[in-house]
Amino acid sequence: MSNSTNIKNKLRSVGLAPRKSLGQNFLSDDDVARKIVRLANCKPDDIGIEIGPGIGALTKHLAQAVRQVIAVEIDRNLIPLLQQELAGATNVTILQADALDVDYASLIREAGGDENTPVRVLGNLPYYITSLMIRRILESRINTQSVVLTVQLEVAERMAALPGDMSMLAVGVQVYGKAEMLMKLDPSVFYPQPDVDSAVVRIIPHGRVEHTSELFDLARAGFSQKRKQMRNTISAGLRMTKPDVDDLLASVNIDPTRRAETLSIPEWTHLAGAYVERGYGRANRSDNLTSDSDNNSEVAAPSTANSTEE
Repeated sequence: MSNSTNIKNKLRSVGLAPRKSLGQNFLSDDDVARKIVRLANCKPDDIGIEIGPGIGALTKHLAQAVRQVIAVEIDRNLIPLLQQELAGATNVTILQADALDVDYASLIREAGGDENTPVRVLGNLPYYITSLMIRRILESRINTQSVVLTVQLEVAERMAALPGDMSMLAVGVQVYGKAEMLMKLDPSVFYPQPDVDSAVVRIIPHGRVEHTSELFDLARAGFSQKRKQMRNTISAGLRMTKPDVDDLLASVNIDPTRRAETLSIPEWTHLAGAYVERGYGRANRSDNLTSDSDNNSEVAAPSTANSTEE
């Protein structure tokens, strides 16, 4: 019996089938699951957080690599099957919740850790919450050592892009850590098979980032109009005069005629610092141009939805 058939039968045994609305494509290759866990560089004293465990393909291997696993699953219908599959793993806590709403610092404390406990995060995310989820994790008061995500190949390529090909997604990820695409995944390793290839991305966090709200305000404005110069996009997006924008950009040695996709993460960081120093930060604004939930969202969805959630 193939692994895909085995997963199909397990789901059917409890009256379930993959839900397209949640992009559910379950990892069916055990060797791939082991490799993904190895890419997280887990240590025995770490705590692992898994987002979207599905029916436990990664979870059972993660449980062997760390001292405690917290598995956060949004689909309440999968919880009984997940509990059944992980019955022998005594160091796994299953939480039915939306991963965007979870207090991760509290979860780590409940698992016996503290702010110094090394944490490894694994998961499968719909593209449209990728950078927001990364921000949610890496701005939590937990000691995240690595984040390993399975995403659509196109999304993985965008996450790890270099200056010249940057996007809002790339900035939203790389401002928090170094992103590397480490492994491509054929559709055949999932059940049901998605229509697109997938990839595994690892993010190694940087130190704490300053002025992230302002940085995302600037980046969102910068990427709002493709192929337009920074002086025009920043001026229109943040309601600044073009001379003020030119002066701001020149203060950090950025040519106002450059385009957003050419800027590096250090340049965005320096620009945000200058923006705040010159009194343009949120604390000094009378208008509220963007909400926190908007600052880290991508500008436009790709043509195909992410289909690599397990």
